[in-house]
Amino acid sequence: MLEVSNLSPLQRLALRFAVISLVFYGVTILEGMMMRVHQINFDLMDPDHYFAIMGAHPMVGIFGSSFMLAFGAFYFLVPTLLKKDIYSQRLAELTWMLMAVGTGIVWLSGFLFRYAALYTNYWPLPVSKEFSPYALGSFAIGNILIMAGVGVFCYNLFGTVFHQRDEKKPIGPLLMSALGIDGFINIYRRLTKKGIEKEPIMPLPVVAIFRGTIDTILDALVLGGISVVFLYHAFYAFMGTDLSANWFDALIYKNIYWWGLDLIADGLVLIYVAGTWYLLATLISGKPLFMQNIARAALLVELVVSWNVWGHHLLSDQGQPNLMKIVSGEMVTAFELVTMGIAVFITLTTLWQARPLKMTPPLMFLLAGILGFSLGVPAGIIQADLGMNRILHNTQWVIGSHAHMQLLVGLGMTLYAALYALFPMLTNNTELKSSFLTKFHFWAHLIGGIGMAMAMGFAGMDGMLRRAIYPGDATFQSHMIVAAFFGSLMILAYLAMMYNIISSIGIRGLIEIFVKLPKGQKKAEPVEA
Repeated sequence: MLEVSNLSPLQRLALRFAVISLVFYGVTILEGMMMRVHQINFDLMDPDHYFAIMGAHPMVGIFGSSFMLAFGAFYFLVPTLLKKDIYSQRLAELTWMLMAVGTGIVWLSGFLFRYAALYTNYWPLPVSKEFSPYALGSFAIGNILIMAGVGVFCYNLFGTVFHQRDEKKPIGPLLMSALGIDGFINIYRRLTKKGIEKEPIMPLPVVAIFRGTIDTILDALVLGGISVVFLYHAFYAFMGTDLSANWFDALIYKNIYWWGLDLIADGLVLIYVAGTWYLLATLISGKPLFMQNIARAALLVELVVSWNVWGHHLLSDQGQPNLMKIVSGEMVTAFELVTMGIAVFITLTTLWQARPLKMTPPLMFLLAGILGFSLGVPAGIIQADLGMNRILHNTQWVIGSHAHMQLLVGLGMTLYAALYALFPMLTNNTELKSSFLTKFHFWAHLIGGIGMAMAMGFAGMDGMLRRAIYPGDATFQSHMIVAAFFGSLMILAYLAMMYNIISSIGIRGLIEIFVKLPKGQKKAEPVEA
């Protein structure tokens, strides 16, 4: 059982993030299965409840689960890799509190007040009279708290990277290394044979985390700023005054919103994931990363690509300029195959050169994560074509074959690989109770995630829309039955993983990650006469 009293503050911090993340993930898959079942039996819930779940589902899954797990890992890894203290332990604790409370309020905005402006919040739908000011206001407040937590994380991480404390090093070289510019310099020196290659200052995983955090803070500014607008409208609606929504052009809003939102999907996820792959590949293989300079340079290229790729979400908007559709929507989007392909090639080559390798849980989940992105990224590139987008836009293909394949299989399995790799480090070498449950978790989640995503994708190819229900129409019922079957496998996978982890650290250990429990009274020894 885990002795929490023996853990460092940094270990306890990372475990708090992990526990909250896994709880929110349980909520996410439960909501997902409720939607799957409702698409089979339309009497499960009212339509407004269904669409409220649809609105809260991605917010809880992305910010409450994925971000929380990633942030907890990064709070542990960055100081550890840099061999320095975290900039502020208090700010780190504040991060999980803000994000947990904010995610809970966002979820309640749908559960209690039926806020269901679709997770995209297309203007002017969020501020329409369809939703009460309580629904809009609670969603806005929750989202602002989430983005405040994200902002605190970014500030704390930047402080950890650049704060010198007693050291007297110039900031310039640190910044160049954090951005990966030294990778370009080493490539130039090798090609021209001018000068000697220098060992970069920053470890490669820290470079990936730093660059992903740049996208993270930009995303938080956009989504937080839009939430302030929502709160402004909610306040006046609560006071009995209806504000006109015409002051904000809908097309400009959609471009701003998707630019910020896509920094998560096509920017920071790919950068964070690539960095995680590189770290896991070196930990598993025990060897330096193959083509490290190329990896550093590619991460910087991906950062720039992520700022210019949002246009593929607007390929079917007639008002969107055609030049934007072609350049951002098609050309820049297609370039993500290159940057992601480089990350896959470097990771697999590093592992290949270290053969033979034992098929440990981190390696299994790492390979499955690569598989998920290898399926999900091309599915996105297919729909990022003006012709194919006419067919696939707003169908279950988008959210199934592309989004769920990437998030559940690609990102999910990568995060689990990191979880299984870091678990011994965070718990002072506490072993998981059951290797069988670990393997069951792997296969059930992998088969369930791919199967559900493919079933939804085939439904989309047959014309099933992504934000619609079809009461009385059994056209897509068989697809949804298959999706629900595979989705149930992921629930079993989640339960197996949670039982394995909780039984390994103990209920008391789980509670003491957050609060210190009083120790039991020892029986008094008899006193000799």
